Amino acid sequence: MAETDYATFGGGCFWCVEAALKELGGVREVTSGYAGGDTENPTYEAVCSGKTGHAEVVQVAYDPDVISYEELLEVFFAVHDPTQLNRQGPDVGSQYRSIVLYHDDEQRRLAEAYIEALDEEYDDSVVTELEPLETFYEAEAYHQDYFEKNPNDAYCNFHARPKVEKVREKFAAKVKQA
Repeated sequence: MAETDYATFGGGCFWCVEAALKELGGVREVTSGYAGGDTENPTYEAVCSGKTGHAEVVQVAYDPDVISYEELLEVFFAVHDPTQLNRQGPDVGSQYRSIVLYHDDEQRRLAEAYIEALDEEYDDSVVTELEPLETFYEAEAYHQDYFEKNPNDAYCNFHARPKVEKVREKFAAKVKQA
């Protein structure tokens, strides 16, 4: 069996980030959840209150022989605005912050270098947080594969679909083949 590595990112609503990253070859699974806070076993409602410290995040299970952590970083940063503090589009609050939760020192080093280089490309400062992953809490079942299960949802059509289309266009060579 091929090796599986994990990456954890938050960049606004987890439905949007999940849908975009699921497009990539080498990505085995993308799970929506919560991380970066201090409340144990948070619920969606609690995270939405902004009082848990958690961000909406996705945990990506991937084959490092097919797609690298650096490539995941590239796509993640292409599908959200890392200069928006505690928000992405219409979603406002610390639970929607831009965050990379690293699993080991190598991921920390790679993400740190990527963010530093990215900061030079923007007029505004990159505000993406970089923290070690302490605990990942899987979101409720109805949040998993939300875009896929709800293709006619207005929010998804306005926010998730453009991210999926961007991945398909900008990263065509990395997209899963049907």
